[in-house]
Amino acid sequence: MRKQWLYGGTAALVLIGGAGVAVWASKGDPGKGASAGKPEAAALEFRPAEVVRPQQVAMPGLIEFSGPLVAPGTVIVRSKSAGTLLSLAVGEGSRVRAGQALGQADLEELRYRVAERHATVESARAQLAQAERQHKANEGLAAQNFIAPTALETSRASLEAARAQALAAKAQLDTSQVGLRQAALVSPINGVVYKRHALPSEKLTAEQPILTIVDLSKLELAGLVGTHEVSRLQPGMPVQVRIEGVEQPVQAHIARIAPAAEPGTRSIGVTLELANPKEQFRAGQYAVARVELPDERERLTVPQTAVSSNAGQEQVWLIEQGALVRRIITTGRRDAREGRVEVLQGLSPESQVLAARFDNLREGSKASVVAERRPAAAVASAASGAARAQQ
Repeated sequence: MRKQWLYGGTAALVLIGGAGVAVWASKGDPGKGASAGKPEAAALEFRPAEVVRPQQVAMPGLIEFSGPLVAPGTVIVRSKSAGTLLSLAVGEGSRVRAGQALGQADLEELRYRVAERHATVESARAQLAQAERQHKANEGLAAQNFIAPTALETSRASLEAARAQALAAKAQLDTSQVGLRQAALVSPINGVVYKRHALPSEKLTAEQPILTIVDLSKLELAGLVGTHEVSRLQPGMPVQVRIEGVEQPVQAHIARIAPAAEPGTRSIGVTLELANPKEQFRAGQYAVARVELPDERERLTVPQTAVSSNAGQEQVWLIEQGALVRRIITTGRRDAREGRVEVLQGLSPESQVLAARFDNLREGSKASVVAERRPAAAVASAASGAARAQQ
């Protein structure tokens, strides 16, 4: 009985002593328990390729506009009088030369008109001859005082009227003959037949379209440029034009700039001229014109991927004194080809800028730039190579 009591008392003392040590240890280091509940956030590490410094580079200006190519040398062959289209010698896609006969139309009405004007001219000539003879006779009578001076003046006036009628009749005849020549269906230019508007045996009216002929040796591209940019353009400036279906850009130049803006817009028309001697391009093809303007100075720029937008403001993320900082910036020119953006305010050449967009970044988070870690296999291979070199 006594031994059991002794053993039980000893065990109770041991337990009480252990509990006291635990309580003392907990009270002796209160901060340790609090920090265990809230672990410290790890610092963000970025590779050198993910952090860049702003660079001073020239950024050529770029003005772009687009539209379809048009052929300014396009003519429409029309019927000059009413009649019947007897035949057409060409079709769509046919190549024609200036002066080439395109077909035949019924020109009987014009021929009758020319014959009528011929008769009118002969009648006017006969009347003129009669007036000349009468006036000459009156002059002889007036010299002998057989007629009054007023009668001689009347005779002279009749002669002048007959002469004027003869000239008018001759002019009408010439007009009819010109109309007869122009009514012939001949090509006025070198080109390609684009469309037929009439078919043989069809009744024609005056000024009715028959054929459309296109000259492809010279093409134009018309586009609209903002009023704030058009002052930087001048006629004759070279332009790079990309045409759909063509891999390489082609060279063109500015031909004309409109003197005023289009109604209802703040844009001014600019027309380019493109030489097409081999006729490899066609009217109607869609094209994009790029006018590159040289830059007079170098500008502070960052990669376009480093700039993001937040609440309508453009921003970048920096690493300053080992922490992330969000910086609002003011941007200027953009170079889509090089992927860079001009920074007008907010950065200095020494700033460390994150070159890409990262999600869930928090301002004030610890951050650092670490060196590239070589893979273990590459390190082992390098060590093995060094060992063989020493042997």
